[in-house]
Amino acid sequence: MNDSTDLKELILARADEDSEFRKRLLADPKQVLKQEFGWVIDEEHVLHVHEESDSISHLVLRPESKYSASEREEARTGASSLEFLKKTMYDPAPPRRPVVFESTNGPAVSRSTESHLEAGRQSIRRGLDFVESTLDENGAWHCIRFNLSDPNIPRHYEKPPFVSALCTLAIEDCEDSKCKTLCTRTKKYLIDKMEYPGFWRYYRHLPKDLDSTALCSLVLGAHPWIFLGRNIPGILANQDEDGRYMTWMLEEGEPDVVSKFRIEADPVVNANLIAHLGDHPETRNAQLWLDHLLREGDVDGSSKWYPDSISIYYAITRAIKRAKPALSNLESVLVERIMSLRNGPGGFGNILHSAQAVSALYNIGQLDRIDAKVLIEHFIGNQQEDGSWPEFLAFGDQTMQWGKVGQIGHGSESVTSAFCIEALNHLVAYLDA
Repeated sequence: MNDSTDLKELILARADEDSEFRKRLLADPKQVLKQEFGWVIDEEHVLHVHEESDSISHLVLRPESKYSASEREEARTGASSLEFLKKTMYDPAPPRRPVVFESTNGPAVSRSTESHLEAGRQSIRRGLDFVESTLDENGAWHCIRFNLSDPNIPRHYEKPPFVSALCTLAIEDCEDSKCKTLCTRTKKYLIDKMEYPGFWRYYRHLPKDLDSTALCSLVLGAHPWIFLGRNIPGILANQDEDGRYMTWMLEEGEPDVVSKFRIEADPVVNANLIAHLGDHPETRNAQLWLDHLLREGDVDGSSKWYPDSISIYYAITRAIKRAKPALSNLESVLVERIMSLRNGPGGFGNILHSAQAVSALYNIGQLDRIDAKVLIEHFIGNQQEDGSWPEFLAFGDQTMQWGKVGQIGHGSESVTSAFCIEALNHLVAYLDA
């Protein structure tokens, strides 16, 4: 299905044809897979390879649930319980800090290229220092849950695996050693939250969802459950009649809080799944849908959770980068759409939108359309004293057209900072090339 499951079939086929390879694989599978295919499995994970015969068969049991029967029942029935909802949130979050530098659209400061590079790298280091200070002891990133229509409703921290995966994908290409350490810590957290055979949920009182699953799978691509495609059959079973992937996995016995107002197909969710699954017949209809949305100009209003068009463009370009040649025919359309959002030489809206725009252009090889020096100055000018960038809405239900569930928003300085670090890393690399 994706490159990983294609490799699984290659391994099995080679074991059928090469008896020496079969013996080595049975004796030391992790070492053989590393030597032959470059697949590095975490030291903590044990991998067994079994060989069946006419007289030997293996019955493999699923792992026991991480949750007891009572805990699963509590989650299933907890949707209407304020007390259960509170378990997903943590300490009250402080009020949003005023944005001091939101627009820096002047010409680039007169610096040498080397000076711009060093300033950009220093800004990245300061951003990573801030992010490190906000990760919890388990490696989880935090977000803030707030009400868009009523600022008097208390803001609360939350740390769903979705947010940790979203931010880790943004910074994982950064070469700074601290970035590598942070990503390693977060991967352990995501593994702890994974449910067999490779699914995740946003909150415990919500069903498993394909957005969380796609992003977490992209981060944990080397984990055997993901690498061997264990979650792919379940993903493929969650398509609508048009072949688009549905957001929620509504299974028997699972929480059904979303069933009354569910959105069946979301463009960002489908783009994230294309990035995970790859360019295969099983993603062709999802690709055609995204192609239609972009070419017909129907992006606005197409997503419940990502109401800003740049978030949709960003996700599609990430799919292009990871699943080529999927969606590659949209590159020229995407450049036009992204550049139309520009509100001056130094930005594409607020600093979060600007970061996503820069990274989207990078993903499709179009950073030459902007002035890297001006954009580096723009990100440095918006960085706060503690190394963070301001909080902006990253995702959330800004309207009530999908159900009267309140206008809930999600975002934090940590989330914005992850995207700004990603953008700065691309700009510095481009300028240094």
